[in-house]
Amino acid sequence: MKMKQSVIALFLALFTVTAMAQEKKIAFAYSNDQNWVNKFETQKGDTLKFTGTKVKIGGNFTQQFQMLKHSNTSTPAVALYPLANGFNLATANLNFDIQIEDGIRVSLENYMSSRHHSEFWVKGGYIQVDKLPMFGNPDWFDKYLTVKIGHFMPNYGDQHFRRSDNGNTIKNAFVGNYIMDAFTTEIGGEIYVRPINNAFLMIGMNGGLISGDVKEATYPTGNPKAGEVLKKSPSIYFKAGYDSQISDDLRVRLTASLYNNSGTTRNTLYAGDRTGSRYYMVVEAANATTSANFTSGQINPEFQHQVTAISVNPFVKFKGLELFGTYEMASGKKQLSTTVPNPEKRDFTQIAGEVVYRFLPREQVFAGVRYNKVNGTLDGATDEISINRIQASLGWYATKNMMLKVEYVKQQYKDFVATDIRNGAEFSGIMIEAAIGF
Repeated sequence: MKMKQSVIALFLALFTVTAMAQEKKIAFAYSNDQNWVNKFETQKGDTLKFTGTKVKIGGNFTQQFQMLKHSNTSTPAVALYPLANGFNLATANLNFDIQIEDGIRVSLENYMSSRHHSEFWVKGGYIQVDKLPMFGNPDWFDKYLTVKIGHFMPNYGDQHFRRSDNGNTIKNAFVGNYIMDAFTTEIGGEIYVRPINNAFLMIGMNGGLISGDVKEATYPTGNPKAGEVLKKSPSIYFKAGYDSQISDDLRVRLTASLYNNSGTTRNTLYAGDRTGSRYYMVVEAANATTSANFTSGQINPEFQHQVTAISVNPFVKFKGLELFGTYEMASGKKQLSTTVPNPEKRDFTQIAGEVVYRFLPREQVFAGVRYNKVNGTLDGATDEISINRIQASLGWYATKNMMLKVEYVKQQYKDFVATDIRNGAEFSGIMIEAAIGF
């Protein structure tokens, strides 16, 4: 009875909210509602005419009700956080899209509330150029090139287009993101080239750090090069893809991505989501706090000094049926420290596959299943560990701006050393998530 009442309360709390958004369309921009589903890179050929500077204000809000249980078998026993059914802190995003010229837009993304920070803070922002009005809009640029410059998530892999981003969960058919979550924000630029229809190439370069950094770095004490200047290398990354709407019923997409940083002070490709995971306090110690332990249920391979990652992502949509997959290989070294002069290079592998079926008019109802597994060697260990997760979801778009979904999740940790809190650990249960996007 209590569970039923909680579900009804969750639904009423969110779906009685009315959100007024400006109905201004911005060229070469994303939507914050259901129209964002299955959107990847913005495309050329937008026919929206430029009529002057326009500003669109949008937002995303998400509320969760969590019913999860966890256990472990560590020796000596480590008490786990006392989980109970309840509401998680609501998360929210505030977005600004500004059309400043024909084919030129600016995006500013903000977090108003998140698991790691309850206060308002800026996620990042960038400028995207699809036309050159200052040079008479030459056809060669308009048809084939896009330039993106600023502070944003590097276009590595395709999963970042489908994942939940704090309050923006309306595009994700599931509640949680990947176990090894490639998401960060870095300062740099990307150039897209579309030499033929349906195919594209992208090359990007950024500072390799989550924020600006003008301080000279030196090798730490204990390192053979202690005191010498440590070079902070930029991250270089590439992506090639093919995305074709073969018929009204069939769409096929395949991309391959490479991200590389040869050496820096603190790269965060797998530790850059500062908003936190969607599963609160699972497999955390009894005295843990929500804000400090904000990555519950995820694994960070700790490749802060060096990282090379490759991701291959196939996507097929036939009528209402979607298939999406990830095969990812990553290797690298931990951040240089006083205790480990020369960190060993380690490897991680991640696979994920999901099947989603959308039905009824405008695909307003969906059901999905995802399997996700990670294998790798933790820093300082010799044996490989593994984590696997199964998710099953059912969702409903009440309108294009409102979504409710229910997910069953089960995650298991295997081959962790006996003293690790994750030894023999697992968590499972139900998540209910409601979202608004406009």
